[in-house]
Amino acid sequence: MTLKQKLDKHYKDFDRTKLKPDPLQFLHLFYDEKDIELIGFFASVFAYGNVKQIENTMLKIVDAFNGSPFTFICNFSPKEDWEKLKHIKHRFYSNADIKNLFTIVSKKINESGSFKEIFLSGYNPNDSNVKNGIENFSRFFLNSFTKSNIHITRGIQFMFPLPEKGSACKRMNLYLRWMVRRDELDTGLWNEISTSKLIIPVDTHIAKISKSLNLTKLHNVSWKMAEEITQNLKKFDAFDPVKYDFALCHIGMRKMKF
Repeated sequence: MTLKQKLDKHYKDFDRTKLKPDPLQFLHLFYDEKDIELIGFFASVFAYGNVKQIENTMLKIVDAFNGSPFTFICNFSPKEDWEKLKHIKHRFYSNADIKNLFTIVSKKINESGSFKEIFLSGYNPNDSNVKNGIENFSRFFLNSFTKSNIHITRGIQFMFPLPEKGSACKRMNLYLRWMVRRDELDTGLWNEISTSKLIIPVDTHIAKISKSLNLTKLHNVSWKMAEEITQNLKKFDAFDPVKYDFALCHIGMRKMKF
């Protein structure tokens, strides 16, 4: 088989039955678009570390949301509602980081209505990809923390990475994949953005398999590597190159042979 044939086969094989233990599973617990958008954002923010840890953290967050992430966030009280979340610990995010994240997200969702509106306000469809959109989205939130007199800790900076500083922005690209693409896995809620503008979310699994498939010649995970892999995947699907991400990532996670 050619590389394209293999990629297409794996894309078809990794369907909804292979959803667990991917954090994308939590988006499929909800039906309202506002709930899906919000749970997707939090699932992406906490999508680092081992899969069991991610799953445990997200189960606690889903439990706190009590059926409606949107209602919970809109009405979030740092004093009362924090009681439901204060036991959550996730790698190097401090308790204060998580509390401040929920506080700022609540404030900005109440002001703007949705993450889509916030992202689109800093996105130019004439750009070659979503790089500037991510940069503006992250800076919007980082500035919001500063304006609220909240110190930008290492944890908060990690939540809102900047591609201009070289970050591959894996978790933000993952969130955009979930929101923009539409198939039985991804939700396709943000149809204002073309799938051809997406960049593959690069982690160690994607980097390793991409090197073995000659999709990148770079050694260090970075925005540049993510762009190079995406550009090479466009040879196999120019309109939707990131559709291969889920399969490639899970082949690496599950230690399968490509």
